[in-house]
Amino acid sequence: MSERLVRLLGLGARGGGGRVVIGVTGVRAQLQRDALSCVVLAADASLRTREKVERLARARRVPVLIGPVAERLGAGLGRPPVQAVGVADAALARGLVGSLEE
Repeated sequence: MSERLVRLLGLGARGGGGRVVIGVTGVRAQLQRDALSCVVLAADASLRTREKVERLARARRVPVLIGPVAERLGAGLGRPPVQAVGVADAALARGLVGSLEE
């Protein structure tokens, strides 16, 4: 399940156009602008990160998914460890949520 999630996020990130926002600061900024369709948090994200992102996402009614650990999440995106990823593309977000239901 988490491998498919990482692959989908990687495709979204490589597609460009701001479909995927990487990093806690960017995710929070886009949540404040109501620009995200879902958020993926690393399984080992810090408590402070989880609280900040989850509270804001809940207020905006944006689903929060728990993905793999930060190192694996970052590696799938070609980055160092990543604690939070935001998905702006609604179709990609539906695919991610659907991948968790399988």
